[in-house]
Amino acid sequence: MTITRADIDAAATRIAGHVHVTPVMRSDAFGLPLQFKLEHTQVTGSFKTRGAFNSVMTADVPAAGIVAASGGNHGAAAAHAAKSLGHDAHIFVPELAGPAKIDVIRQTGATLHIVEGAYADAAAAAKAHQTATGALNIHPFDAPATVAGQGTCFKEWDSQGLDADTLLIAIGGGGLISGALSWFQGRKIVGVETTTTNTMHAALAHGPETDISVSGICANALGAKRIGRLPYAIATANDLHSVLVTDDDVVTAQKQIWRHLRQLVEPAGAAGLAALLSGAYVPAKGEKVAILLCGANPAPIPI
Repeated sequence: MTITRADIDAAATRIAGHVHVTPVMRSDAFGLPLQFKLEHTQVTGSFKTRGAFNSVMTADVPAAGIVAASGGNHGAAAAHAAKSLGHDAHIFVPELAGPAKIDVIRQTGATLHIVEGAYADAAAAAKAHQTATGALNIHPFDAPATVAGQGTCFKEWDSQGLDADTLLIAIGGGGLISGALSWFQGRKIVGVETTTTNTMHAALAHGPETDISVSGICANALGAKRIGRLPYAIATANDLHSVLVTDDDVVTAQKQIWRHLRQLVEPAGAAGLAALLSGAYVPAKGEKVAILLCGANPAPIPI
């Protein structure tokens, strides 16, 4: 299955008024001209709100409402979308989601369930709730409505004057980068993962059924155990290339974003710049590079 520009256009029309038009920025502070989209300023602090609203608004939501499993940001987005549209929401997160993301979910008024273990454990608990109640499960990345919703970020960026040759975008389960690939058909997209949250990298090397062991600083955002089937299909159809960075690279980028741009992002939100600063991605001379800052619900960090 593919996601078309028409799908993304329709999603953008549908969710308008429920999401922010997030700002863009240009800066030479990192030694070369870069373009940034500040998607971490989105409602609930991440791009996930786009996909969540599109998913809820294109579904027949039952009386039991919605259920979602999340490392944090998707849960906050799904909860906000459901409650804004008048539906009950049950959100399952692992303990490692962290206090910042858990607090955002609590503020929506959704019913929050904190589960021992990792994202996979929260997903299993959410599935059990769905089976028992008939609630609608809003998937964080492996669903057409989710991908089309995330694609609206890139349609919007296009309309704001983006003229980059290459975009650096973090990958978790694959919904965000699938939205980028679906909108920017033919433009160079480079995925960025950490060495311990490398679902796409592993899948491209060993096949879509590959599971990884998730750990590290980005585990509560990029911590899917396996890449989504739809994102994998979109990635392979578009010959996606991914690069790996370390947790230390991410922390360095996070601090540099604060120092030079005065933007506070969570670790996953800094992954794109980490690829550039660490040398995991080296642009050609004159290559125009753009980076998406995608999340703003960090644990406290020493700046």
